[in-house]
Amino acid sequence: MKSYRNIAVIAHVDHGKTTLVDQLLSQSGILGDHKELEDRVMDSMDLEKERGITIAAKNASFIHNDVKVNIVDTPGHGDFSGEVERVLNMVDGALLLVDAAEGPLPQTRFVLKKALEQNKKIIVVLNKIDRKDSRPAEVLSEIEELFFDLAITEDQLDFEVVYAIARDGKASTDVTKVESTDNINCIFDLVLSEIPEPKIEEGPFKLMVSDIQYSKFVGRLAVGRIISGEVSVGNPLKRFKEDGKVEQLRVTSLKTFMGNTTEETENLKAGDIAIVSGFETVEIGDSLTHPENVEPIERLKVDEPTVGLFISVNDGPFAGLEGKEVTSRKILNRIEVECLQNVSIRLELTEKSDTFLLIGRGELQLAVILETFRREGYEFLVSQPRVIYKQIDGEKCEPIEEVYIDVETDYNGIVTQKLQERKALLTGMESRESGRSQLKFEIPARGLIGYRSQFLTDTRGTGLLSTEFKSYQPFKGEIFKRQAGKMVSDRQGKSTPYSLFNLEDRGTMFIESGTQVYKGMIIGEYNKGKELYVNVCREKKLTNVRASGTDDAVKLTRVRKLTLEQALEWIVDDELIELTPKSLRIRERDLNKNR
Repeated sequence: MKSYRNIAVIAHVDHGKTTLVDQLLSQSGILGDHKELEDRVMDSMDLEKERGITIAAKNASFIHNDVKVNIVDTPGHGDFSGEVERVLNMVDGALLLVDAAEGPLPQTRFVLKKALEQNKKIIVVLNKIDRKDSRPAEVLSEIEELFFDLAITEDQLDFEVVYAIARDGKASTDVTKVESTDNINCIFDLVLSEIPEPKIEEGPFKLMVSDIQYSKFVGRLAVGRIISGEVSVGNPLKRFKEDGKVEQLRVTSLKTFMGNTTEETENLKAGDIAIVSGFETVEIGDSLTHPENVEPIERLKVDEPTVGLFISVNDGPFAGLEGKEVTSRKILNRIEVECLQNVSIRLELTEKSDTFLLIGRGELQLAVILETFRREGYEFLVSQPRVIYKQIDGEKCEPIEEVYIDVETDYNGIVTQKLQERKALLTGMESRESGRSQLKFEIPARGLIGYRSQFLTDTRGTGLLSTEFKSYQPFKGEIFKRQAGKMVSDRQGKSTPYSLFNLEDRGTMFIESGTQVYKGMIIGEYNKGKELYVNVCREKKLTNVRASGTDDAVKLTRVRKLTLEQALEWIVDDELIELTPKSLRIRERDLNKNR
């Protein structure tokens, strides 16, 4: 290769990052004519395909004019912002995608701010130009205002703009010619002309570990950009750990990214992104260097996680019936592996040997991790999410989030009312000609727990909500959470249509007929703000008398099957979620509390 370019693709959720990466790989020819590219090829996780979002940053590469371009596809949701922060260390520039109708949204601001703080060269791509409500001139003006607000140096205000329809593989620097073109060649050319070559330091081999992969054949793999020197299979290296200790190791294999896969190689040089193996343990932020080096690279820093929940061993009557991994040791080992791969989460041990505190960026991030665990065969209990408080100058302080909301103007009132009930402070409002408004609030992080589903209900699914951590501030006072009560099973057995039908006027059911229940399991939401113990296993009494229509099938009309995120939002402090590979149950923390 003559040289390298390392770029990230950054944007708000659903603005087309992964679709653009598909086209870059396809049109570069790196995959070959015989390979068919599936949609959103970089979203390789099942959860990513199901939810339509990128959860973990991923690498790929293509070759253009004898230049190797390494790409990193990043998540667009604020809860996964730790992925963005760590991968920016590997790149020298970024393609910033913005929807030509929606314009820059909260996460657009966050990822651009992080990129400009690290002085990355930005190329703006206005995507979805073919939308009927597309407004490229106005959106470009909004982007310029955003750059003016966030830029650290004057040079950062000068950026190239591309107009694109990523889904169709079309792009042009002239907005009037996008529809008539049939390629994205202008993006290839701009990447080579605008994104600088990697800065290569003098001296022997150095690499900062920015990602970790795992192979069942060679164990842990460290991923990062080579800052200086070169490395070959068999070379001795030093690993500088977080505590300052040094470990000696030897490179057993080297890989590099090629297309959407990896390939083995014997030697890699500075500027390229390498996959190195040869150690039992490695952590994101570690330095791998030549044995002559005596100083590590400055360690990777990311914003602190602010929301945590307790994970504990399942002690319910159905424990071990559906999961394979149920012991505290297995659960702890799995959480430790997750913490090694994800720099934005943290594990804390508790006084109880079977209970662990997992701290992350938000409910969605924690829910994705829990869902991953259960699909791998783990079974455990989960508590209500809670914020992490700090003592600052002797005063109790809590994390405050900035909330950015984009809604139809008609919903401004209900959104403002609900957020102010949760101790939010309105700090900005802007109306648009399209009939939508952008609202900005400051709110305690705990005020957002349980609000997202309520927000979607209040705005009939048309609202957009994103958050960004602002700072720790003095405690804002108590926030009342759930107004409804709960219906709790008073015995173990199988729920019957007859009993559930007769309870329908009391509230909304979480279970269907034929569901196995146990004493202390919550089976529904009670209309009144208290708890009601009920018998959901009661059978209809049989008699010799039958009337027309008596035995017609009972139809339940109010069953609400909760997802994991909805359950995390619904429960309060004295309740738990029981997660198994097959079931999600809500239960009392103390199963015998009514004794």
